[in-house]
Amino acid sequence: MIKRILQHFAARVLTAGLSFVVVWLTARYLGAAGRGQVSLFFTDMAGLVLLAGLVGGSSLIYLVPRRNVWHLLPPAYGWAGLVSVAGAGAVGLLRSVSLEYVLHLAGITLVQVLLSINLFLLLGRRREQAYNVLTMVQAALLAGVLALAFGALHWLSIRAYYYANYVAYGLPWLISSALLLRLPDAWRSRRPSRARRFGRARRRAAARELARHSRGAHLSNLLTFANYRFGYYAVAYLASAGELGVLSVGVALAEAIWLIPRSTSLMQYVALVNATDKREQTYAALRGSRLTLLATAGAVLVLAAVPAGWLAAIFGPEFGEAHGVILALAPGILINGAGMQASTYFSGMARYRTNTQAALLGLAVAGPGSLLLVSRLGIVGAALGMTASYAASTAYLFWHYRRAIAAEWGDLLPGWGDVRWLAKRMMKTEG
Repeated sequence: MIKRILQHFAARVLTAGLSFVVVWLTARYLGAAGRGQVSLFFTDMAGLVLLAGLVGGSSLIYLVPRRNVWHLLPPAYGWAGLVSVAGAGAVGLLRSVSLEYVLHLAGITLVQVLLSINLFLLLGRRREQAYNVLTMVQAALLAGVLALAFGALHWLSIRAYYYANYVAYGLPWLISSALLLRLPDAWRSRRPSRARRFGRARRRAAARELARHSRGAHLSNLLTFANYRFGYYAVAYLASAGELGVLSVGVALAEAIWLIPRSTSLMQYVALVNATDKREQTYAALRGSRLTLLATAGAVLVLAAVPAGWLAAIFGPEFGEAHGVILALAPGILINGAGMQASTYFSGMARYRTNTQAALLGLAVAGPGSLLLVSRLGIVGAALGMTASYAASTAYLFWHYRRAIAAEWGDLLPGWGDVRWLAKRMMKTEG
């Protein structure tokens, strides 16, 4: 388990590094206003990706160990196409954007969702190496194509970002599709007519089960996304694209720390849904959760210590103000990193209602809090609104998590015993 977590974490570190390159490229070459445009487009796309996950999100990991891949793929792909087109059209109606924006939003969302569906299916079948490699390839392609467009071709336009995304998601999607075809159940449905009728019934049952699980799991994801990004829209409407660009850089740097809890959470989720004794698996993962929280705290302190002058030197003179965003968001990053561990448990136990209630509480804080704070404090207010939202939802999750597994608070929070245990393990490794 620890070896798989470390491998996945290493892949996440490299992917985060490549994502940092994308943030740097768009900020350095397009400026604060251009970075703001990129951030708003990415936020719209992320929202549609989550909507597409209502039939075929991370619940595929939960279902694919028990179902034929090719019973799950058609409904997930069909819903992805519908959401991509209809969702982009809705954005065009709700906001003043160009037809080009709408078309690229639909196209890039679709190819990204198709890739994520394939990757979830591979991960659910324990093809973790393929999942990690393709995730890194996607990030490398996006950074590489943008570097070529901005640096070598001097194509300093958001259109370069659009087309880089088509390449970055399209090629890994083709590769992942080829890997799915190699799974042992790829052509299991090619049988005589009676078996085909039975297969159609099983496909319909799989589609219903997928929709049911995805709705429960993904409603909380949609609400969580609203918590994460409500401040972006508040800044876009109450401030300017340039300030949104500065905010997005600060948020991107701070949220990069989440690769630590997300790596462990994802591996624990996969282990939990495949475990026969889920309570035993949960207790086995507690030390890993505590060490994850400790590592997250260390990363937050390091990032908060980065001077504003460094940010201005790296991203451009407009981005020195991102330091204030990082300081305001730092407590929320740590708090929400802890909440991810509890959220993973409830997802793995198919108890989605708890996650949904926690996300609703966070959104109830994020909405009015962000509007009030942005109008008074600008982008720092947006970061403070996010922190308040994370604190509310995580407090709710931890309360129910502790009761669900009958644990004491000391079982959930790191202490000197964990530090000593880690030091001993590292000494043994060096020896």
